[in-house]
Amino acid sequence: MRTAAIDLGTVRVGLAVSDELGLLAHPRPFLDGRSAGRLVEALCRLADEDGIELFLVGLPRQMNGEEGPAARKARRFAKQLRERCSAEVRLVDERLTTREARVRLRASGVSDREARSRIDSASAAVMLQAWLDARGLRR
Repeated sequence: MRTAAIDLGTVRVGLAVSDELGLLAHPRPFLDGRSAGRLVEALCRLADEDGIELFLVGLPRQMNGEEGPAARKARRFAKQLRERCSAEVRLVDERLTTREARVRLRASGVSDREARSRIDSASAAVMLQAWLDARGLRR
């Protein structure tokens, strides 16, 4: 099953897509997050063109597990995507994915300036890879 992960932001939306085997997450260029309607259209096109069957939408919970305004926004967005796109949509916990992505980008020699344009999709890739790995362990 081809899967994509979405790290919602108000300006940039991180995107990562799994390979055809469902083993590896690959970051894609970020999408414009300023219009939820256009974002949903772009993701539905991606689903059609790349055969995405499942979207994982990051649910930003606080460290104590509670949900704040960002989580409510993610839930609303997931509902919109579910209503307009043929792919399945699931919410997944995204706690610490941005921190992990930042560590990985630094370790690979990416400057802080360059990381700003890559962090959202890198975070989506961390989230997707964790989901793929957990799914593989369950097999």
